[in-house]
Amino acid sequence: GGEQISGNYGCRTERERRLKTNEESLRELWDNVKRTNIRIIGVPEEEEREKGTEKIFQEIIAKNFPNIGKEPLTQIQEAQRVPYKVNPRRNTPRHILIKLTKIKDKEKILKAAREKKQITYKGTPIRLLADFSADTLQARREWYDILYVMKGKNPQPRLLYPARLSFRFEGENKSFTDKQKLREFCNTIPALQQNTKGTSLGRKEKATTRITIRNKNTTNDKAYQ
Repeated sequence: GGEQISGNYGCRTERERRLKTNEESLRELWDNVKRTNIRIIGVPEEEEREKGTEKIFQEIIAKNFPNIGKEPLTQIQEAQRVPYKVNPRRNTPRHILIKLTKIKDKEKILKAAREKKQITYKGTPIRLLADFSADTLQARREWYDILYVMKGKNPQPRLLYPARLSFRFEGENKSFTDKQKLREFCNTIPALQQNTKGTSLGRKEKATTRITIRNKNTTNDKAYQ
């Protein structure tokens, strides 16, 4: 009886491991498909009825990044609204997805957006972000409140692919994929405790989305930021 129970448990563990590996492979595949995408958040829905989504994107680039606007960008493969809202209960416009032909153009635009910090369209603040699979997006969202507060305190925080918080501390780069490990690290340093005060690090929370990083060495962080 004991051997049979042990065997069943081993089979179940192996099935769970294979399932998790398959889920990770699918997530990475979808992230790769979206690798040249830019997600634009905050543009009112009625705008493209007059000029089209691609024209809106070109205006955003020309107005906010005049140096990039002077350079010829590679062809835009697709420009469209996502078919559904991220949160149906909120009265916010659907996101715009722009698919470029070359990843270097996406990197150039997102780097400029990070440096400029305040991006607008006709005076309305908007955001330009990299696009990811639903699982990766959810895992990254769970860092947003901490990232926002830390940016105000200036330890140079960045959110790396797939959902890894990185920041400078005492001249060294620190990196965390797990909130609990970051919480333990911050608890030993009063200055960092203050930096994350009021965020989800200081509250009891529900189980968060965990993403396994199977091989960090092969990941191009810059391409996905």
